[in-house]
Amino acid sequence: MLKRFTAALTTFGALVLSACVLPPVNREADGPLPTAENVDVERYLGLWHEIARYDHGFERGCLNVTAEYARRDDGLIEVVNTCRDENGEPTDVARGRARIVDAETNAQLEVSFFGPFWGDYWIIDVADDYSWSLVGEPSGRFLWILARTERLPEDVLAARLSQLQALGYDTDELIYPYTEESD
Repeated sequence: MLKRFTAALTTFGALVLSACVLPPVNREADGPLPTAENVDVERYLGLWHEIARYDHGFERGCLNVTAEYARRDDGLIEVVNTCRDENGEPTDVARGRARIVDAETNAQLEVSFFGPFWGDYWIIDVADDYSWSLVGEPSGRFLWILARTERLPEDVLAARLSQLQALGYDTDELIYPYTEESD
């Protein structure tokens, strides 16, 4: 019991300290961050693979990352992010919850992995068939390219990168957190 408490306290301390050091802003744009016109939440639920992301402390070193979204009984959305090692074995699982803050489009959400603290999760765009999604937040510090598969076809990825560049994102700063073993 004491061991679990110590581990929880250590994790909490690490989270507090990492929250004090914000990642750099990697988006230069004159206007606000646009979001998808309409997100069908039921179609968005399920398993997503992280194709690319900006570097930040809470995913540093993670490979083959997945995010899984499911409805909860209380109306919120369950979020389960899984980090894997180079062999595809899970090394860390973060469980959180999300809430929709823009019910008109369902494209602006907030996510919490710890207590009362919520962070923006804005769906910038999503494919008509929900095969890929672009996720960011207004400051430009965080960005993810997600897909239903471990890889995106090169032409689809190139189009997403161009789209993000047009929105002012520095796509040269993206990390592609997969390994050859995951093929």
